[in-house]
Amino acid sequence: MNMLEFHFCGATLMALGSGALWWPENDLLCVSDLHLGKSERFARRGAPPMPPYETRDTLDRLSRDMDETGAGTIVCLGDSFDDTQAALGLAEAEKLLITTLQAGKKWIWIEGNHDPGPVDLGGSHLVQFLQEPLVFRHIAERDSQGEVSGHYHPKARLAARGRSVARKCFLYDSSRLIMPAYGTYTGGLRSTDDTLTQIMQPDAVAILTGPNPCAIPMPR
Repeated sequence: MNMLEFHFCGATLMALGSGALWWPENDLLCVSDLHLGKSERFARRGAPPMPPYETRDTLDRLSRDMDETGAGTIVCLGDSFDDTQAALGLAEAEKLLITTLQAGKKWIWIEGNHDPGPVDLGGSHLVQFLQEPLVFRHIAERDSQGEVSGHYHPKARLAARGRSVARKCFLYDSSRLIMPAYGTYTGGLRSTDDTLTQIMQPDAVAILTGPNPCAIPMPR
């Protein structure tokens, strides 16, 4: 499994190449911004159609990460669904897959700005989840310590061998960690954007996802 170990606020964590976060000490796997049902929402609103396979692809990747880590606790860090109707309109096969993934697991849905709140898909539905020394919530809050959040879909650009490649990334400093978006059809906000440069401390690190996760100083 492709992963990179790093230390954050007293916790030893693993950044997976898929964009998931693995916390072995607490048997916890965290993913953010799945945006399940995005292709359905686009079609419903008259946008150019996208292949309607992203929900299954996202869940299949999550299934592989769960199998490889053996995680007992799964935290979905908000915006798990693209909107209320997307959550309610999941195909029966996709609902069954989610139910299968939840079997024998402690499953936590964190509320996001896209999320409908509790839906009939099992698991616990929370505004935030505390697992000391870390707190998991969807959107970063000011002056937080040990905070793991999502929402911004960060990505960073890496220059190598005369080429420049943009990848989804984790961003972290001494007080907060922002997760990459896990969903198949999710875009990203560049780490150079003012929104992220103002949130993250000057010494922040970016961990780029992909086949070989790597850590670089956060591009600004």
